[in-house]
Amino acid sequence: MISPEYHPAGNPPAEQHNKWLYLFIGIAVLINFTGLFVPVMGPDGALYASIAKNMAQHNNFSELFAQGKDWLDKPHFPFWVTAVFFQLFGVAGWAYKLPGVLFILVAAFYTYKFAKELYGKQVGLWAALILLTAQHILICTMDVRAEPYLTGLIIGSVYHFYKALGRKWFLHLVLAALFAACAVMTKGIFALIPIVGAIGGDLLVRKDWKTVFSFRWLLALILVLVFILPELYTLYLQFDLHPEKIVFGHQHTSGIRFFFWDSQFGRFFNNGPIKKANGDPTFFLHTILWAYLPWSLLFYTALYQFFRKNFAQPKLAEWFCVSGSLLTLLVFSVSKFQLPFYIVIVFPFFSILCAQYLWNLKLENSVKAIRITQLIVSSLMVLLVLLLHYFFRPENIPALCWLLLALVLLLFVIVSRTGTNGRFRVLFQCCAVVFFVNVYFNLAYYPALLKYQGDSEAAFWINKHNPEHLPVVQTRIGFGYGLDFYADAPLHFLYPGEENLLPSKPYILYGEKEFLDQYVPQNARPEILRTFDTYRISRLKGRFLNHNTRKETLTQTEFVVIR
Repeated sequence: MISPEYHPAGNPPAEQHNKWLYLFIGIAVLINFTGLFVPVMGPDGALYASIAKNMAQHNNFSELFAQGKDWLDKPHFPFWVTAVFFQLFGVAGWAYKLPGVLFILVAAFYTYKFAKELYGKQVGLWAALILLTAQHILICTMDVRAEPYLTGLIIGSVYHFYKALGRKWFLHLVLAALFAACAVMTKGIFALIPIVGAIGGDLLVRKDWKTVFSFRWLLALILVLVFILPELYTLYLQFDLHPEKIVFGHQHTSGIRFFFWDSQFGRFFNNGPIKKANGDPTFFLHTILWAYLPWSLLFYTALYQFFRKNFAQPKLAEWFCVSGSLLTLLVFSVSKFQLPFYIVIVFPFFSILCAQYLWNLKLENSVKAIRITQLIVSSLMVLLVLLLHYFFRPENIPALCWLLLALVLLLFVIVSRTGTNGRFRVLFQCCAVVFFVNVYFNLAYYPALLKYQGDSEAAFWINKHNPEHLPVVQTRIGFGYGLDFYADAPLHFLYPGEENLLPSKPYILYGEKEFLDQYVPQNARPEILRTFDTYRISRLKGRFLNHNTRKETLTQTEFVVIR
């Protein structure tokens, strides 16, 4: 462990730039809250929000339902947390996102704590700031899924397992097992990979066989199994106790088996009930380049320098973060089921590696190279925003957005003129650029983009334009979760062969215009209430982003009255 006041030659004393560090960490925290009031993005976010809404409104914390059907895909923990927030604050998009943002703050707190234990306070503060300003972290606090929960839980578990290696170990072991169990109840047993990789990898590299075979790990495993009993019980109640239910197209589906095997190894080998196209071994290597902006090149540099200079030194603290992140990357890279946001859970490790590398950098040529690289990356990020604004042309940008952008530019100028050490000045400038980019995204771009999410726009409209309180039936089953979440009144769903379950006429039918034109008989003379321009905004294409060609890419959804 290194003294908190330690600083290599060439670094400023802590008091010289701590004020800037605390200021920028505070601003980074606030920027992570700016996406709270952007509508929940589909399909995943809106789906999870609608499941938690159903759980909260029916006070049923045992079963998961999506659009009226049993749902077996993800474990319960994020839905429990979100449902509690709904019961406390009401069903709203910001109440859905708030716990995700808070778990990112938990991740930043434990990143700081862990880095402080390994390298000292200054590295801890920088690691927290780097984490909070990584681009996909900021995306995750706007488009909340399971990853914010996982990120906080995993680094929290690693920290407490690390502390459990010491003398006062029992309470830390219990907390570590609890965090690990909650991570498992968020994403499954593969959530243990970065935890085992970080702690186990360090012990193996140091050949600390006595600790490797300590009874503490058996106790930790038992505690994890005890803590996940609520998840196993709810799965048993909803699925194993009801083999007659049809799930994934067949009966006799075991929820417990799915939890331990099909949801994890089925995705890994791409032979389970939920499949994806074959994976690319280099997928996460190039995903990091944009997802970890503006720090991605810095991370690769830190990793390269570690293996070039320090690989043969088993007692270095870096092994916790190196083994934890690389084992996870290896497993994800050989998996057949890959998605960009999976990588976020190891960003705390990345951030600690980057922070300690920067803090210990001594050669002036290396400092100059970092300065130039980060300025180029920051310039490209600003250029990207300017190009996006030129082509996308968001409308009705609020005055608050312009005010905050102006304040961020002023902050950039001020920090550029301070006497802060040049290495840290360019890092503060990078953070200011991240603030600029994400203020624009969350207050200008995303609100305009979500206008083309027809399902949520339809919900906002029908909540105000159904004076007769007619039942609303949804036909667009695939990705129409925004209507389910945002609609004030309960929805009915049109499934093939279940037309007899529809409410009595008259009712309002919602779906894609093309489907409604075929489904509704012409002699029924449906009354068209409203048509919405729609685009699947989670899969953006250049022709949609260009305002000149956008209309060609849109489809329409409609509300029609069936009498």
